[in-house]
Amino acid sequence: MQEASALKQLAVECAKELLNHILPFWLDLRDDRGGFYGEVTSNLMLHPDAPKGVILHARILWTFSSVYLQTRKQEYLDAARHAYAFLQQAWDPENGGFFWTLTPDGEPLEKDKYTYCNAFCIYSLCVFSEAAQEKRALELARKTASVIESHCACKTGYGEAYTHDWLPIINEHLSEHDLHPSRTMNTTLHLIEAYTELYRLTKDAEIGEKLHSLLQLTADRIYNAAHNRLDVFFDSQFRSLGDVDSYGHDIEASWFFGYACECLGDQELKKRFQEINYALAKHVCDTALHDGALYSECYQKADDKTRIWWVQAEGVIGFLNAARTAEETYHDTEQADSFYRCALRIWNYIKTYQINKKNGGEWYAETDETGKPKGEHEMAGLWKCPYHNSRMCLEVIQRVKAIL
Repeated sequence: MQEASALKQLAVECAKELLNHILPFWLDLRDDRGGFYGEVTSNLMLHPDAPKGVILHARILWTFSSVYLQTRKQEYLDAARHAYAFLQQAWDPENGGFFWTLTPDGEPLEKDKYTYCNAFCIYSLCVFSEAAQEKRALELARKTASVIESHCACKTGYGEAYTHDWLPIINEHLSEHDLHPSRTMNTTLHLIEAYTELYRLTKDAEIGEKLHSLLQLTADRIYNAAHNRLDVFFDSQFRSLGDVDSYGHDIEASWFFGYACECLGDQELKKRFQEINYALAKHVCDTALHDGALYSECYQKADDKTRIWWVQAEGVIGFLNAARTAEETYHDTEQADSFYRCALRIWNYIKTYQINKKNGGEWYAETDETGKPKGEHEMAGLWKCPYHNSRMCLEVIQRVKAIL
């Protein structure tokens, strides 16, 4: 392996970035009223009275729980417990499921319910239950899955958006380009993520069946073999809408689908997704990687050249994963080294441009083609969170250790 020393350095730098930069930023956002503050601007202005996103808190819960499992440092478990206590306030005791946002004081604000949001709650509750040995958290994750299956599951996948009492509404928060999809790749991907963790911890046969069906749906309907990509938006019959390629989701899926198949223990499905995952990674490498960073997406054959923080983070993991596949499955050391170099190039871009080096900062949400921070996007907000970049650091540390 040509890049061994560079990969060792990558792991060292990611550990420092996680422990000395990312986590302190989020620890400082603990709010005595409950949970974490809902918004910090790119120039580090705190908005203490901003709404608090339920997805944000689920991702914070996942982050501190996951880091605690690796470090066993009490401060991270304490932060996870703080996020868990607040997340519980977002549960609807009357109709079930989690709301979209809460007020700064923890009262329901936007009461609409999204399958995507509830999936993230399952994902984080599972990891927290493991970290804190909290059975009630796992029970709540099971309860959330039951609510999803009762209200969102359809013959053609899963519905997207609902009122507080589970009447279908237009998908506003996970729709782009005015397509208003009835089904999305994004929700399917994160349901797979959620059910993978729930199945890993419970070995519940019904959850295993649902996970298998979601993976089959992805392979049969969402994966576009003609273009080696995942289609993004669909109508209620899972017919593709628009011409959209989300590079970040392609590369994220390219490593997470493999993990899901391993947890499920389905060798046939694992083999099928190994081919899909490898094709996705090669497609992103050949199409989206420019000047050391990944473009955001391609819509109707026009690239959005914005560099988004989470896309870069998932790129590092995805290319490390693809390199391992190239080595172990295809015995192609040249392609493996190429993928390793892709991961290292993206990390160099992140270090140079994506990380906010100001005292008390974290990562810029978006940068432009020149590396300049783009607009007034949040450093913390409804969508800007510690989940992708923290997960990148954790995955890098574990994967490099396994490789070398």
